[in-house]
Amino acid sequence: MRFTDLDLPAEVLEGINAAGFSELTPVQVETIPLALSGHDVAAQAQTGTGKTAAFLIALFSRLLTDHQGERRNPRALILAPTRELVLQIFADATGLGANCPFKIQPIFGGVDYEKQRQALKDGVDVIVATPGRLIDYYKQQVFKLDQIEVVVIDEADRMFDMGFIKDLRYILRKLPSFQTRQTMLFSATLSQRVMELAYEFTDLAKKVHIEPEQVAAERVEQKLYHVAYREKFALLMGLLKRDSELQRVMIFTNTKREAESVANRLKVNGFKAAVISGDIPQRKRMRLLQDFKESRLHFLVATDVASRGLHIDEVTHVINYDLPQDPEDYVHRIGRTARAGAAGKAVSFVDEDLVFHLADIEEYLGSKIPSYFPEDAEFFWNYKRYRKQKKRPTPDKKTSVSKPFRKRVKSGRKNTKDAKDS
Repeated sequence: MRFTDLDLPAEVLEGINAAGFSELTPVQVETIPLALSGHDVAAQAQTGTGKTAAFLIALFSRLLTDHQGERRNPRALILAPTRELVLQIFADATGLGANCPFKIQPIFGGVDYEKQRQALKDGVDVIVATPGRLIDYYKQQVFKLDQIEVVVIDEADRMFDMGFIKDLRYILRKLPSFQTRQTMLFSATLSQRVMELAYEFTDLAKKVHIEPEQVAAERVEQKLYHVAYREKFALLMGLLKRDSELQRVMIFTNTKREAESVANRLKVNGFKAAVISGDIPQRKRMRLLQDFKESRLHFLVATDVASRGLHIDEVTHVINYDLPQDPEDYVHRIGRTARAGAAGKAVSFVDEDLVFHLADIEEYLGSKIPSYFPEDAEFFWNYKRYRKQKKRPTPDKKTSVSKPFRKRVKSGRKNTKDAKDS
């Protein structure tokens, strides 16, 4: 099916053409006609299947049918679990809605508090937000939610995993009745928890299940190495020394501490590397991602905060320095490469502690990952060790360092001569 076969407003079609879209993906074929008919939708679809464009096209079409000029309070709300996903949705919305008369504003923590607050105060049509900061502004009465016509919940399963469900329920209860608004819910899995959310906050949502043709990206070449934990960095160094195609690489670890350790050791050995984790300030994260996209950084060491929502072209390799414990996280990680029709490679290190998660990952994939035991020649042990530099104590300005220390004799005590005589 082609987008021209749908009854879409001219402004939306112009945005679709500018984005280079012509034919609908399976999730778009199933959800867009339902949404255009006014139905609520609960859809199961994986990342990278076109679901963002699906709900944006439906949302813009709905708002254009009843456009009444500029309004102060928002008409549509899109909720996502991470800042990166908010920014990605905002970028897509800005492109697809370039010819639509809507003000679109991203709301997320860690950056531009007053700027975002003022934007809401001045009036916006569409908000793309993480729940926490949105609630903060709402409780300050910066804006109201009583004019919301469309609400989209993206990555609903992730909302549960990241502990956002309480905030999500709070926001949904402040919206107009589900009988007067349209709700679209997208999730990688329509679990019992997600469906309970759909039953509670949607008007008999139409359930859509898109079975992926294959779980992992088709053009990702996967392989794994069985290696002891203490040997992993030596193997990583061996790979970097041998493979000249490792130009833009994402390295995933399971913890922030391990990510910092790997990045520090890479930098000591002359590689341009940086860490992306949930504790990094948002402004710095955005700068690091831009440096990575523009090849000022060649290695991005990340926790799973970067496994979803990041769309970076020409990532040549993904390396799972730590094998993830969740099969879906494995798929999302390796999906950072082989984007936009390109090919990519995914290499995983499986140590003695994390090997127990391999069976679940392969069952989820529906196939075995080619595995190897590295040869001695594949390790590079002659790398520089990273030593954390201790901070020097700040000298006390009141303490004089020019004069030698002299012990003072308290009054009332015998002098040296008296002491010798006694």
